Amino acid sequence: MAASQTLPLHTKMLMPWASINQAFALVYSCTILALIYHHFIGLLHSTSIVSIFLLLADSVLAFMWMTSQAFRMYPTYRRVFVEHLEHYVKEGDYPGLDVFICTADPYKEPPMGAVNTALSVMAYDYPTEKLSVYLSDDGGSKLTLFAFTEAARFAAHWVPYCKKNKVVERCPEAHFGSIDSTSFPETDQIKMMYENMRDRVENVVKRGSINHDYITNEEESEALSRWTDAFTPRNHPAVIQVILEYGKDKDITGHGLPNLVYVSREKSIDTPHHFKAGALNALLRVSATMTNAPVILTLDSDMYSNDPQTPLRVLCYLLDPSMDPKLGFVQFPQVFHGINKNDIYAGDMRLGCEVLLPGMDGLAGPFFAGSGGFFRRRVFYGCPSEAPKMNQEVSHSIKSREVLAMAHNVAGCKYENQTKWGRKMGFRYGSLVEDLYTSCQLQSEGWKSVYCNPKRPAFLGKSPINLHDCLNQTMRWSVGLLEIAFSRYCPITFGVRSIGLLSGLCYAFCTFWAISAIPITIYAFLPQLALLNSASIFPKTSNPWFCVYVALFLGAYGQEYLEYVLSGGSAQRWWNYQRAWMMKGLSSFSFGLVEFLLKSIGISSFGFNVTSKVVEEEQSKRYQQGIFEFGVPSPIFLPITTAAIINLAAFLSGIAQSCRQRSIEDVFLQVFLAGFAVVNCWPVYEAMALRTDQGKLPLKITLISVVLSWALYSASSMAF
Repeated sequence: MAASQTLPLHTKMLMPWASINQAFALVYSCTILALIYHHFIGLLHSTSIVSIFLLLADSVLAFMWMTSQAFRMYPTYRRVFVEHLEHYVKEGDYPGLDVFICTADPYKEPPMGAVNTALSVMAYDYPTEKLSVYLSDDGGSKLTLFAFTEAARFAAHWVPYCKKNKVVERCPEAHFGSIDSTSFPETDQIKMMYENMRDRVENVVKRGSINHDYITNEEESEALSRWTDAFTPRNHPAVIQVILEYGKDKDITGHGLPNLVYVSREKSIDTPHHFKAGALNALLRVSATMTNAPVILTLDSDMYSNDPQTPLRVLCYLLDPSMDPKLGFVQFPQVFHGINKNDIYAGDMRLGCEVLLPGMDGLAGPFFAGSGGFFRRRVFYGCPSEAPKMNQEVSHSIKSREVLAMAHNVAGCKYENQTKWGRKMGFRYGSLVEDLYTSCQLQSEGWKSVYCNPKRPAFLGKSPINLHDCLNQTMRWSVGLLEIAFSRYCPITFGVRSIGLLSGLCYAFCTFWAISAIPITIYAFLPQLALLNSASIFPKTSNPWFCVYVALFLGAYGQEYLEYVLSGGSAQRWWNYQRAWMMKGLSSFSFGLVEFLLKSIGISSFGFNVTSKVVEEEQSKRYQQGIFEFGVPSPIFLPITTAAIINLAAFLSGIAQSCRQRSIEDVFLQVFLAGFAVVNCWPVYEAMALRTDQGKLPLKITLISVVLSWALYSASSMAF
């Protein structure tokens, strides 16, 4: 153990460009203040509606930019040394690990996705007796249970195959689908077994029923018999099925398999179920009655393990004696596979992984990102000074009557009544984005977190491959984030006081994300409508204030471009990233704002809609070719298409005006904005007029957009 004093488990360093960020923030802030001063001076001379809207837009942009700089003050990089772990702890003394996998709908989230995720973590390089996997099926589907009974049989072959051959990609679908995968003597046989299992599961899901020939024993038959005619996804008793138990279920080499438990909590139409947060809390309690591991990993159903040594990386933080004892969780980045070459929907979340989370790591720590978070179990039971120590002492069979009875009891829908669950215990209720809401409250209680971003991604998931799913997912996040922003735990007030100024501003940037819709919408329509009416609303190119606008535009875009490219992204991907941000601002953020306001006054109640993970072949081909997918006549497209029409008309009008009767310097900024929007909207014009495939923009949406554009122009003619 003497070597442990000289061999660190991890190192931490401040990124060298932190001082550059701080200096830039100071200079850019002065420029912003100058612009706001200019707006106020303008209001003293004219209180027109245009001046008020421009002040509002620039004030919101200033607020969002300033909060975003909190991430850039102390960006931190960490490195772990797994090879040093043996000098600190013996393998037999590793803490237990309970893995939580969440799914909710077998048709939107195909069971094979969850199966692959489960198999990838069951094959971790971790003591099998210390590892348990729990699946939360919030859709209460027997199809999902069937898929996992099939997975359990395959695991008896898959787990020893991975460990014997030291396979790195331990997700079967990824391993067998990889061009670079190494072939071993038994690979073809294991692959055939996997494909047979996959075909059976997909056949069952397609038919919606389970063939009796697929049921191999009485235990499976008894488990599936719980699905009666009265059993519905929103109204059913708790179903807890121990599929595998360590010590009793063996793999083909005679070694034990990890515990594998299916959980579908009780649901009642009359009782709130709190979406994913409620499902995770049910898993917390059920797992506590069975294995009670001190460490918990949460994963989405499609977020499979890409590195079998990930738990060991986590132990380099949790077991490091030099680490803050208040360390509550370790967060890994969400990395996605299958994204097309130019990432047309900005699905890789590069700036989040390379700027936001490392920036928070230098403060109180990153937020929980919904998946890929390793928690100390005790963080869910109070602040560091009050939370009980968690000792894993399993002296009973998890299949015993007493244990199962207790597990069913804590999975009941009324168990949380008159308790602190969801308020002071477990994952917190009150927002659709339970991940950020929970981590904000945990940090306010005194817990810390760290960000682990290894070169090989720890987890890989799926990102939406059509625009409609992408926009709807962002809209759902927007509503949930606004719920936090305008709650008693608002980061500007509660967060700044309890976590610290910079951490509070980081959370403020995230939670107020959707108000970016205000300046994006104003700048997408107001200057262009003014241009169509031959009105100039910005300084001429000869005016010194013109330089302020140019400096602000180039400064903001330049900083983001450099960060994106220096983190490994391409210039084309950055361009698509900023376009996706504007599209989401016009549609997702705007719809999210409206939905939140309606919900706040009791008119609307936004539910949790699972993002579909189903991939259609033709849609997938278009996505890989970099073609935008519209396809459905959804109103969420209307702000984008209307803005595209208005900006095209304004750009052509501005050029015509400059050629006929006025100097271009009078309206240069307006023409530039319209032209910038036109270039960004090229995929929209293609979908409107040039495409004939199924992913084109429906004619109905185009016609409605034309009518809305004409209505906006007619209304604006009275204002200008």
